Amino acid sequence: MKNVTLFLKGTFTILSFLILSQCKPMPNSTSDNEKTFIVGPETADCTGVAPMKCLQVKEKESDTWQNFYTNIEGFTYEPGYEYVLKVRTEKIENPPMDASSIKYTLIKQVSKTKK
Repeated sequence: MKNVTLFLKGTFTILSFLILSQCKPMPNSTSDNEKTFIVGPETADCTGVAPMKCLQVKEKESDTWQNFYTNIEGFTYEPGYEYVLKVRTEKIENPPMDASSIKYTLIKQVSKTKK
């Protein structure tokens, strides 16, 4: 039983790393550490370390929605609204294997529109 538990933990860790390594960073907008995000009115089912709900985010109106696997510090999401946010990005040195290497912090909520 102990071997099975150890095997499952190892498999889970490896799968988590593989899933997160496939995430593509969003391209830079105004500067290297400041971005404008459009956050969609609904979350989507996604899988990071475990099944979860992801914000739907894009940088331009013409872009397609992308799953956003982490949080934006200082931002409280409310379903049914589309947001335009200014966020600061900071590279995290030595992040945990199952976490983002970028920290996102809300600078300003530009708009909040009922959808």
